[in-house]
Amino acid sequence: MARAGPAWLLLAIWVVLPLWLSSAKVSSLIERISDPKDLKKLLRTRNNVLVLYSKSEAAAENHLRLLSTAAQAVKGQGTICWVDCGDAESRKLCKKMKVDLSPKDKKVELFHYQDGAFHTEYNRAVTFKSIVAFLKDPKGPPLWEEDPGAKDVVHLDSEKDFRRLLKKEEKPLLIMFYAPWCSMCKRMMPHFQKAATQLRGHAVLAGMNVYSSEFENIKEEYSVRGFPTICYFEKGRFLFQYDNYGSTAEDILEWLKNPQPPQPQVPETPWADEGGSVYHLTDEDFDQFVKEHSSVLVMFHAPWCGHCKKMKPEFEKAAEALHGEADSSGVLAAVDATVNKALAERFHISEFPTLKYFKNGEKYAVPVLRTKKKFLEWMQNPEAPPPPEPTWEEQQTSVLHLVGDNFRETLKKKKHTLVMFYAPWCPHCKKVIPHFTAAADAFKDDRKIACAAVDCVKDKNQDLCQQEAVKGYPTFHYYYYGKFTEKHDSDRTELGFTNYIRALREGDHERLGKKKEEL
Repeated sequence: MARAGPAWLLLAIWVVLPLWLSSAKVSSLIERISDPKDLKKLLRTRNNVLVLYSKSEAAAENHLRLLSTAAQAVKGQGTICWVDCGDAESRKLCKKMKVDLSPKDKKVELFHYQDGAFHTEYNRAVTFKSIVAFLKDPKGPPLWEEDPGAKDVVHLDSEKDFRRLLKKEEKPLLIMFYAPWCSMCKRMMPHFQKAATQLRGHAVLAGMNVYSSEFENIKEEYSVRGFPTICYFEKGRFLFQYDNYGSTAEDILEWLKNPQPPQPQVPETPWADEGGSVYHLTDEDFDQFVKEHSSVLVMFHAPWCGHCKKMKPEFEKAAEALHGEADSSGVLAAVDATVNKALAERFHISEFPTLKYFKNGEKYAVPVLRTKKKFLEWMQNPEAPPPPEPTWEEQQTSVLHLVGDNFRETLKKKKHTLVMFYAPWCPHCKKVIPHFTAAADAFKDDRKIACAAVDCVKDKNQDLCQQEAVKGYPTFHYYYYGKFTEKHDSDRTELGFTNYIRALREGDHERLGKKKEEL
């Protein structure tokens, strides 16, 4: 009997353990679901749902502990559910929701559902802050601290954290106050975090998202009127702002060797006030001018535009040369599109500089001209440029060009879809487009297979590309009935794409380096 005691005790622990996990560790705010009808009803009645699918109760323990605290933080804003796929009753539900936990190293899946439909697989950091931020804004960008490169930046979450850092930090301190949507902040962050790594032990670089109204006191105290605003401190005392928002990591390192307050900027003389041979036109006199001059080349510009400043001297030299001709072939004129907004809107000016040519008052397209020689050649013999090459989307191919509105629905209808996320200006994308297009043509007769493309530069696609964690171009993702399965990083030739897709179709998972799963 003495030997039976420990065995009995182990048996008791084994029996009680699952009950302990499910009761003591799980918040009442987390809904446990096993019936497909219950999940269907929940997705129909709640519009922001994160579901934890686990291989077993034990496999879910750590996630449930974390999600229990997150559920409290997002109460009223999001719903968190748990499905134990190891339970006989729930196994059917997991299969129906296309959850595959068969690989040995896969214990859980986190799927997000929005407005009753699958939205995305949660692939951000599994931390309290990241999960709460995601559920409060499922389409928002990841937190800055989720970037592995930002590990040496001190990330401040509250005014208390901010005051504590000022009080204790003896080293020079540079703090970036930012907003998560701010494009200039996003451009500067990689340089800021690189500088933080290089300055480790000598200075501290910190970041704080102060967009929320709860930080009004800080914004008022440090004159945060826009984003980013970067403030320099020594021994807890604010000295001045750092205002070089186009700086690189090297610029920050150099500045911190001898920090100085911003120098007062000398107002830049407007181009129109500089004199010269270029005529400066406005909303009021433009039409009359092009009627009175039979040949006019007009440059639409913006005072802050670097390319405009670079082109301006060449444009002035060409205008002066034309002005000195006895039988001039025309005149050059300029329009500040930031001031003369009616003209900018009328001629659809969306980038700078933009050239337009007017012959007897009629507008004509102009090829790319940037030098005095090219301007003069054009004015002496203006001719319509060849029509521009059709964009990839305008060409007749077998590639499906998707946008945010139809992305999910289109992918759900195809068993296998390889999606190329790209930017039209990207040289690597331009190089791979013919190969990807040829691969799409090779499978055009197979209704279960699609090759699709998403232009991430389009406004309507930017949220989508962010959700799909696209960080560079081109990026290739494989989807199975609309569910992201893996990233394709190998051979980007026609043969590489066709072999990859053929392997998917034939279920050759060993060649893909995947664990067994039924496609």
